[in-house]
Amino acid sequence: MPLRESEAIVLRTYPLRESDLLVTLFTRLEGKVRGVARAAKKSKRRFGGALEPLTVVKLYYEDRERQELVRLDSCEVLESPLASTVSYPRAVALGHVAELLDELLPDREANDAIFRLTISVLATLREQNVWLPITYFELWMTRLVGFLPELSECMACGRELNGNRAYFHALADGLMCAEDKRLASSEMSAESRALAAQMFRSPVESFKGTQWPKSQAADLRKFLVQTLQRHIEKKLVTAGMLEKI
Repeated sequence: MPLRESEAIVLRTYPLRESDLLVTLFTRLEGKVRGVARAAKKSKRRFGGALEPLTVVKLYYEDRERQELVRLDSCEVLESPLASTVSYPRAVALGHVAELLDELLPDREANDAIFRLTISVLATLREQNVWLPITYFELWMTRLVGFLPELSECMACGRELNGNRAYFHALADGLMCAEDKRLASSEMSAESRALAAQMFRSPVESFKGTQWPKSQAADLRKFLVQTLQRHIEKKLVTAGMLEKI
């Protein structure tokens, strides 16, 4: 059977038997796939450091009919997160990207928009300031998987929110005006909503060099994480780790 070839992003690896690895990858050709890398812990020629999470690779694999797992033949590194210094905040941010992709992507469903988004964000995450690329990635992922509600009007009454205060709640599906907000709601600032609109109009590279402390758009990130967690019905481990940085 001829080998298939695709650009891919390594998401996770797990030990399997003595020297094998079970690998989850986001491929450009087929979306998220899982496969076995035989003798990956021993074979530097076939895999080397190519199976580190968030490494962009050219993947060669065999996909047999009626088998859930593909067989990884070899990987060629195209971009490695280890090419730049990996500080703790950067390591957690990279882990967050991997977790979001693994949790949100269905198996075997190609999505070129999300693949291109991830490549762009990973290039920006080479630097030590993680908050801009993380905010951008969360926002666009929420939109591309269809979970992002309208940010310019109240979900309850339809009132225009531009120029008015807006609130969100962990158990609600969108933003609310001051009259319709629930108890224990959080406010999303007009500045954060304007930043979201700007991010929808501009590539992540256009924000390069912008000062972006953790406090900036923190309310937007909280809203996005709550939205994602409500839809996948579980906590995002790396979101909690980011909050503690």
